[in-house]
Amino acid sequence: MKSSSNLPLTASEMASIWTQYMFDSMSICFFKYALEHIEDEDIHHLYQTALKLSESHISKLTEFFKGENYPVPLGFTDKDVNVNAPRLFQDPFYLFYLYIMALQGLTGYALSVSTSIRADIRKYYMECNSKTMDLFEKTIDMMLTKGLLTRPPVLSPPESISFVKEQSFLTGWFGERRPLTAMEISDITFNMSKMHLHVALKVGFSQVTSSEKVRKYVNRGIRIANKHINEFQNIFGEEKLNSPMSWQSFVTDSTDPPFSDKFMLYQIQLSSQVAIAFYGTAFSVNSRRDLAAKYLKLCTELALYAEDGANFMISEGWLEQPPLASDRRQLSQGKKS
Repeated sequence: MKSSSNLPLTASEMASIWTQYMFDSMSICFFKYALEHIEDEDIHHLYQTALKLSESHISKLTEFFKGENYPVPLGFTDKDVNVNAPRLFQDPFYLFYLYIMALQGLTGYALSVSTSIRADIRKYYMECNSKTMDLFEKTIDMMLTKGLLTRPPVLSPPESISFVKEQSFLTGWFGERRPLTAMEISDITFNMSKMHLHVALKVGFSQVTSSEKVRKYVNRGIRIANKHINEFQNIFGEEKLNSPMSWQSFVTDSTDPPFSDKFMLYQIQLSSQVAIAFYGTAFSVNSRRDLAAKYLKLCTELALYAEDGANFMISEGWLEQPPLASDRRQLSQGKKS
């Protein structure tokens, strides 16, 4: 009887390891550059830990690909980063970046465990989750210690439990809106924080790209992200709730590119896709119809932006093709796909 580790990888497992390879190869480039500039010893130590984690992931993922006789993705290499380029971001931003990336990693690893069948793949992602959780805990503790984390709004405890009695609980377009639920506040807070990361990254990228075409696309993304932040801030303003802080003031005035245009477009593309996923999650748990309509509108705008980004990357030869199913139509005609 075959051990589970000898079974071929499923499409879900292949999707997980391919996506993670792209993400970690990108992260290694960013971490190497950051380590050349971070002056804060605590943040520097965290980034050394993060770099070692990503490098160990790449090593293990390479083993998985070779075990399947599958070509190892190109991803991102030292050609995509110039570690000697001047500092583009200040130390506080690097800590915030690690906070958001660790959050995204935890979400991805949990999904990978739930969609994996082979025992060795499940074990690998549980280890990834455990080590990234430790990194996340150290990162958030450091942000709190350094006064760099905006705490989400705090709710006053009710006098007793209650049940919804009116259909108006679901409305929001006309008349008086009910206050936001804790779940709605949580999602808006997190999505606003991610949009602040989008803005800061894009502001930096728009300064350093030498391509006017890339700059135009990045600046369009800045306008979209700022628009989304304003939408969320208006909702919180109506409720008299505090909003997360902005990070674009932690971008320096450097105009020398530390990253390739391919790298920057991929980072933007990834951020857009992840934002769409989190907007979808928020849409599924909110109860106010006006918020549902808003999330649909914002998702559509981001999806169109991401599609244009994908087309841009294809035209430049930068979009690496993920694993595909066999083209049975071609094969049935005696042709190889």
